[in-house]
Amino acid sequence: MGNYYLYRVGQFLAKNLPFKLSKALVMLVCDLHFLFSKSDRQAVENNLKILLKIDHVPKSQVRAVFRNFGEYLLEFFTMTKRLQPSYVASNVHIKNIEYLNEVLQKGKGGIIVSAHVGNWEMGGTILPMLGFPLSVVALAHKDPRVNALFNDQREAFGAKVIQADVAVRRVVEHLQQNRLVAILADRDFGNRGIVMDFLGRKTMIPKGAAFFSLKTGAPIIPVFFIRTADGHFEINVYAPIDPPLLPDAKITENAATEHIRKYLDIIEVEIRNNPSQWLLFREFWQS
Repeated sequence: MGNYYLYRVGQFLAKNLPFKLSKALVMLVCDLHFLFSKSDRQAVENNLKILLKIDHVPKSQVRAVFRNFGEYLLEFFTMTKRLQPSYVASNVHIKNIEYLNEVLQKGKGGIIVSAHVGNWEMGGTILPMLGFPLSVVALAHKDPRVNALFNDQREAFGAKVIQADVAVRRVVEHLQQNRLVAILADRDFGNRGIVMDFLGRKTMIPKGAAFFSLKTGAPIIPVFFIRTADGHFEINVYAPIDPPLLPDAKITENAATEHIRKYLDIIEVEIRNNPSQWLLFREFWQS
């Protein structure tokens, strides 16, 4: 049975069982995953060692990453059932939302950068609920059925999905329409990024967000959707970062690197503040 059917079973159970029961089952599966997947457990532990700058990571902290991933999936599959305006009002605290309005008033659109921390998918759902014109750049899954399943969830509340393989043209079009375009900027999947220092070590960082900003003049707004200790959420919106004016409008690697550094520092802060919510199950610095 492939991943598609596992996702469909998970989606069916999440939608039809009481939420507390679904969560209990998901936590059980996550604990089993933690216990029996040595490779994933070792990858998470090694990432945390570097992130936290310690030689020994408590098992409870490693397991917390697995559990947070389970909550991320559960929340994703129950969004269409649970995400009502009353739920958002009671459970989501938004910091500095006025920055998004300020960006849209300038008419050039804006590029939201985030990371694989917290629940970025819910953040991409709530912003359209609040009236913001949002597009999200998404990496395509190998199975088109899985791709359609995830994109249907993403678009259920008004977001538009831009597949990564056509992003160069579509992102520019959406920015010209004065939309906000969301891009995850902490992990490079195509090996076409820029090698930079990230969380204390060199690694490949994606350059797409900086490229679009420099090309169009759209500012970058770091935004993160973080789960809080009391089970609620915070959307942390940072001040917009305007691109520099380039001589002859020529985008150089140095210009891109300097622009990336400004928001990469913010991404580092959010990940260091929420290490158990950085949801990566491969050794990040392995390459």
